[in-house]
Amino acid sequence: MPAVHMCLIFIFLAIVNWGFSEDLKLKHKPAETKPVRLFTDEDLAKYNGQQEDHPIYMAVKGVVFDVSTGKEFYGKGAPYNALTGKDCTKAVAKMSLDPEDLTYDTAGLTEEQLQSLESIFQDVYKAKYPIVGYTARRILNEDGSPNKDFRPEDQPNFKIKDEF
Repeated sequence: MPAVHMCLIFIFLAIVNWGFSEDLKLKHKPAETKPVRLFTDEDLAKYNGQQEDHPIYMAVKGVVFDVSTGKEFYGKGAPYNALTGKDCTKAVAKMSLDPEDLTYDTAGLTEEQLQSLESIFQDVYKAKYPIVGYTARRILNEDGSPNKDFRPEDQPNFKIKDEF
């Protein structure tokens, strides 16, 4: 008989707990998250740290990061402001602020520079700054149509599965 009582108590508690959890589910609001968006070069250029009331964005490997919390590094007049408002993958790989390196194009980078890029991408940008979007170039053709041949796994140093 005690086993039956224990089962009934367990069932009663489960029903009561289920009722409370349903109430809690209805009252709980999920955290608001900003949608991830696709940036053209023109869109990204608007977030170059020159306007006080705008966030500061920069892209590395086609991933757009909000670096606003690093305003002292990326804001107007700051040492790394040249990197903002664009995809500066090559500059990050070469640790350069040379205007010709402020590009997404990684052609001509050495294996050591590519490894440096991956390390900085993972350990600095992805670890420290929120991802707010991706550059259109990453998945679209020049005319803006979807690149049906785009396969993340075929891109050098490109691991999309970690970014979503």
